[in-house]
Amino acid sequence: MTKAEKVVAISEILEKLYPETPVPLTHKDSYTLLIAVLLSAQCTDARVNLITPKLFAKADTPEKMIKLQVKEIEDIIRPCGLSPAKSKNIFNLSKMLIELHNGTVPDNFEDLEALPGVGHKTASVVMAQAFGVPAFPVDTHIHRLAYRWGLSTGKNVVKTEKDLKRLFPEALWNKLHLQIIFFGREYCPARGHNPDECPICSIYGRKSLQ
Repeated sequence: MTKAEKVVAISEILEKLYPETPVPLTHKDSYTLLIAVLLSAQCTDARVNLITPKLFAKADTPEKMIKLQVKEIEDIIRPCGLSPAKSKNIFNLSKMLIELHNGTVPDNFEDLEALPGVGHKTASVVMAQAFGVPAFPVDTHIHRLAYRWGLSTGKNVVKTEKDLKRLFPEALWNKLHLQIIFFGREYCPARGHNPDECPICSIYGRKSLQ
């Protein structure tokens, strides 16, 4: 089987298992999504979704956020981890949105990645899920699975993103990255993974490298 054939087969499996791909992080607009994605660094989506209602009840716009003290933000988001850095980034990026972008979240990578605490992965999620721009955010799930399935060498997330963008049609990227995340959580976890029982690894995986 060629790699192109493998890509088609994997896409079909993912589409069958996850025909619908709801955004895992609860949000109501591009700003609340941006904050939720920032909070999700080294934290589960489930925990973020427990914390953001408390934060957004107090501040769900940049204008409201900068009226809070950084310590107040930190106290609310502490269960998400890395709260000292995240709270400063949330405050500072909110201030920057007001000063440079009229309080709106920019819809381009350059301006997004210039915001405090916003890296390429976070920007990619916002571009894909808030603005519908083709992007392929690579998190630890996708990075791990791309290697297990022999689609990338797995050296780093930058290389994995390039490999997946080259292999899969651009029209699939925004949905596919969520399908792979869902699949990783349900069938292909980092620990305790049995490749022989995995719907994809059992057929298309690097069997000797699981």
